[in-house]
Amino acid sequence: MLINEQIRDKEVRVIDENGVQLGIMSIKEALRIAEEKKLDLVKIAPHANPPVCKIMDYGKYKFELAKKEKEAKKNQKVINVKEIRLTTTIEEHDFNVKVKNAIRFLQDGDKVKVSIRFRGREVLHPEIGEEIINKFIEKIKEYGVVEKKPRLDGKNLTAVIAPKQQ
Repeated sequence: MLINEQIRDKEVRVIDENGVQLGIMSIKEALRIAEEKKLDLVKIAPHANPPVCKIMDYGKYKFELAKKEKEAKKNQKVINVKEIRLTTTIEEHDFNVKVKNAIRFLQDGDKVKVSIRFRGREVLHPEIGEEIINKFIEKIKEYGVVEKKPRLDGKNLTAVIAPKQQ
């Protein structure tokens, strides 16, 4: 953004600090008015014809922009993807522990990636892995929704579950 003497246009449309249009005038006159008010002339719409400049306190303006940006950053929620690995021969208790962990992750607002890695000849029976993942999804369906259905990639069967929106 250009300010004061950096503005090289001959004529500009000027808006004062209260948002009132002062009209089209030469850059010298606009700078004189800004100087009288002890403020800066800031080019806010460079592509307009003629360019639009506003009389304002540039330091305060930059501070407000930084403040808004910081506030927007603070309100963003970072979503992590937590991975839970299962096996085709998982025992009931281990399965329930993994379900409990997945529910906790979903309640914290994280996505859960459920994966089964087939070892050796297990890959010949992917339906066993699919059955386990579908049982897993069924157990946690009230806490999350399936974002990616179970899919076989090489020797891995994976599904992604996103938290339900409150």
